[in-house]
Amino acid sequence: MDELKRLTVKIVGDEGIESLKIVDRVMAQPPKAKAIERLKKALDAISDLRTLQSGSPEFMKWRESTLGAISRTFGDNSDHIRGFKSIYFSKPKPFYPTVYEYGLNSAEAKLNSMIEEIEEDGESDNETQIPSSAQGNERPRTNEVFVIHGRDEGARELVARFLEKRGLKPVILHEQPNEGRTIIEKIEAHTQVSFAVVLLTPDDVGSLKEEKHDLTPRARQNVIFEFGYFIGKLGRERVCALVKGDVEKPSDFDGVLYIPLDESGGWNNKLIRELKTAGIQVDANLVF
Repeated sequence: MDELKRLTVKIVGDEGIESLKIVDRVMAQPPKAKAIERLKKALDAISDLRTLQSGSPEFMKWRESTLGAISRTFGDNSDHIRGFKSIYFSKPKPFYPTVYEYGLNSAEAKLNSMIEEIEEDGESDNETQIPSSAQGNERPRTNEVFVIHGRDEGARELVARFLEKRGLKPVILHEQPNEGRTIIEKIEAHTQVSFAVVLLTPDDVGSLKEEKHDLTPRARQNVIFEFGYFIGKLGRERVCALVKGDVEKPSDFDGVLYIPLDESGGWNNKLIRELKTAGIQVDANLVF
């Protein structure tokens, strides 16, 4: 809570007569302390939520107030706000109880991490600004778009050239220099992109073990891995999946936008819309 400080103030009346008055002044806490207080309040409320459900009014109120606290502390476009929004708290039965508990655990871990980040920052509490690491934390303004692909070279080149003609720079992993790095190190080195486009093309087939003769088209395992990696890194709103044909979609990524990679080119405007929504400058009037 903000502290009260009593002040003695000199008052001059209409007739020039001076008098003294004691007033209370609210002394605002340093931004760093206020940020920690907001986040701890959200953290402490989690224990009471464990006996409720994700659709309860108490839970909905907590989620909105927590989003507000994170936004006020780190900014509307920060990785922290995207990370919290990506937490799943509900799924269809029979998975609901497990997912809700897992979601609360994830929220608890994220809030603790945010508090530690602020506490460990070297800025003084007397500064008028929140620690620099917590200001906005906006993703760098870049025209780079990571293209996640399998073995369908035609689809990869189609999307890459489409992005280039829109003034964007497609980042294709195998086109980047290795510099003695492993594949995951190369991926990590290119995560400062603004957006990721995933190509779910039917390069593999698979099935449940007991249904081994009922094979369905699937994307490559590396594509699914990178899909999830970039959702965690950029947030769901900055990842768009283009689906070619009747390919199996990962069930854990419900809520991510899937756009059919149709031959008629209907995906063009849909992808442009998603890029613009993510704040990326795209000239939709350029000739395809």
